Amino acid sequence: MSAGAPRGAGGGSQGGAGLRASLSGLTTRGRSFLAAGVAAALCAYVLGQGELLRVGLLLAALPLICVLALHRTRHRVAGSRRLTPMRVAAGAEARVQLRMDNTSRMPTGLLMLQDRVPYVLGPRPRFVLDRVEPGGRREVSYRVRSDLRGRYPLGPLQLRLTDPFGLVELTRSFSTYDTLTVVPRTEALPAVRLTGETAGYGDGSRRSLALAGDDDVIPRTYRRGDDLRRVHWRSTARYGELMVRREEQPQRSKATVLLDTRGTAFEGAGPDSAFEWAVSGAASVVLHLLEQGFSVRLLTDTGNAVPGAGGKGFSSGGQESAEAAGLMMDALAVVGHSEGAGLSRAYDAVRSGGGGDGGFGPGGGDGLLIAFLGELDDAQADMAARMRRLSGAAVAFLLDPALWAGRPSRAEERLHRLRDAGWTALAAPPGVAFGELWRQAGNAPLGTGPSGGRG
Repeated sequence: MSAGAPRGAGGGSQGGAGLRASLSGLTTRGRSFLAAGVAAALCAYVLGQGELLRVGLLLAALPLICVLALHRTRHRVAGSRRLTPMRVAAGAEARVQLRMDNTSRMPTGLLMLQDRVPYVLGPRPRFVLDRVEPGGRREVSYRVRSDLRGRYPLGPLQLRLTDPFGLVELTRSFSTYDTLTVVPRTEALPAVRLTGETAGYGDGSRRSLALAGDDDVIPRTYRRGDDLRRVHWRSTARYGELMVRREEQPQRSKATVLLDTRGTAFEGAGPDSAFEWAVSGAASVVLHLLEQGFSVRLLTDTGNAVPGAGGKGFSSGGQESAEAAGLMMDALAVVGHSEGAGLSRAYDAVRSGGGGDGGFGPGGGDGLLIAFLGELDDAQADMAARMRRLSGAAVAFLLDPALWAGRPSRAEERLHRLRDAGWTALAAPPGVAFGELWRQAGNAPLGTGPSGGRG
C-alpha cells in the first residue's frame, strides 16, 4: 500500500511560482477565452463601447477564476495504491487498486487519473472520476502483466484536475510508487533420486549434534530443562552426577545451483531465448530443492552466491528457507549477462563453499551440484570436469547456442566430455520441457545422458 498527497502539497498557496505553474494549465479553450476577452477589452477601449468591455472582462476573468479555484483546492485530494501480489511469475497478472479520497470540505470537479507504468506491463491506465463529495472515496483497478522478468516501478500516480467549463487542466503527481517484481516462470518438478544424492535431510546416516556445542560428548552433563527421560543412568553412576543422552537431528544436505550467465555463452534474447530457459530452469530447481528439504545456494559464473540465512550463501531451514527462496527468486528476476569469459570464479566458489557434512570440499562430498551451462570451449569444459570432483552428484544441462540457432553443434562432444568426468549431462534443445529433462536426469545412471549409455 502506498499513499500520499500530490507533490508540492504543503497547505496554503505555493507562491508566484505555483501560480505561474497553474496558469500553464490553461487548456486551448481557456486560452481562447482569455485571448478573446483581452481582444474584446481592447476593442471596447478603442471604440468606446462599455457593454463590449464588460463582455471582454468576463471572458478574461473566467479562466483566471478557474485557475485560482484549482490552485487552492489541488492539495485536498489524497491517493493510494495497492499492488497484489508484489511478486508474480512471468506471464501472470497482478492487480493494482487505486483509491482517491476527497479530504476537503468542498466537492471536487472532474478528476482524471493516470498511473505511470512501463510499456512492457501494458498500456498506461487512465480513469475519469466524476464529482467526489466531501469526505468521499472512489476506487478503480487495473491489471498488469509481463512476459519479461524484471523489477518494474509503478507510479507515480498522476491526477488531472479540471474545472466544470474545461478551461483549466492541472496535472499533479503523487510522491510514492510501488515496485512489481516479475520472477522467472517455474515448473513443478517430479521428485526424482539423482545418482549420488542423499535425501534432503539424510537417510539417518548423517547426523549432527543438537542442543550441544562442539565440545559435547556422549553422554553429557544434565542441564536445567533437559527431559528426565533422557537420563543415562549407567553414566550417572559412573561419573557420580546426573548425565543425559544427547539428541540427534538430521543434517540438511546441501545443493548448489550454478547458472552460467556469460554473455559469450548464449545467443539471442527474449522470453524464448536459451538464456531465459536456463534462468527458468534454475528457478524451478531452487524451489524444488528447498521443498525437498535441501540447504540451497544460487551461484553464478561470477562466483557470487545469493545470500541465504546460512553461511557461504546456503539457506537454512524453516522460515529462513522461505526467505532465501524469495531472495533467490528476486535475484533471478534481474539477473543478466556477465562480462566474464570463463568458469574459474564459479569453480573457486564451489571449492571453497560449504564444508563439513553434506558440503563441498577439495576431497569431494555428498553435496548436489546442478549446473545450467551455455557454450563451452575446451578450457571451460575442462573446468567443468574439475568442478565435478567437488560434489557427490552433479547434473549439467547444456544449452548450446548453435543447437538453439539450428546450426551444426558440438554439443554431443561436450556432453561426452562432461559424462567422462562423472556428470549426468543432458542437452537442452529449444522447445523441450524442463520437467521432462529433470525426469531423464533422475533415471540416467551416473555419468550418462538420457540414452543411458556410458560417456
